[in-house]
Amino acid sequence: MDAKRIGIYSGSFNPIHIGHLALANYLCEFEGLDEVWFLVTPHNPLKAQEGLMEDNLRLQLVKAAVEEYPRFRASDFEFHLPKPSYTIHTLEALKQKYPDKAFTLIVGADNWVCFDRWFEAKRIVDEFSLMIYPRPGYAVERESLPPHVRLVDAPNIEVSSTFIRQAMAEGRDVRYFLHPAVYRLLSNRCESKA
Repeated sequence: MDAKRIGIYSGSFNPIHIGHLALANYLCEFEGLDEVWFLVTPHNPLKAQEGLMEDNLRLQLVKAAVEEYPRFRASDFEFHLPKPSYTIHTLEALKQKYPDKAFTLIVGADNWVCFDRWFEAKRIVDEFSLMIYPRPGYAVERESLPPHVRLVDAPNIEVSSTFIRQAMAEGRDVRYFLHPAVYRLLSNRCESKA
């Protein structure tokens, strides 16, 4: 039996929004992934991350967003790794803990164009599969990609977590940019602070 193909979608998800979810949904339904694991990245104590919500709140929002879709999983895996957490270390730890699964790293074209600057970038490309999703303004030449790296034709939904946070701080109703459960949790949080 073939190993389950797991997409690793790592990010701050500050907060998770429909762009994240639609991309992951596309990768499961159209690009052959069995599951997508949303790895919430912890706050790096060495970096000032203004506007970054508390780690467990971001994890709670991801859990709320993905709980009804059986092919998604919220994960705090990186919370338990030594800091700073480099992608290669995360992927190696995942491979060690789940030897029966085949992991594919999901990155945006904006990250791919500077991927050579990532820690141990060559090892990541040599040892793991990657899926690159398009981002406006970042061209990726399909024919120049290494063997385990694939550019996918995912729809581009231009929503950013920064936009969501700013809009909510201004009291705007952005419910259709968020999963309903995420919107409810964030709205309740804003109301309790008021």
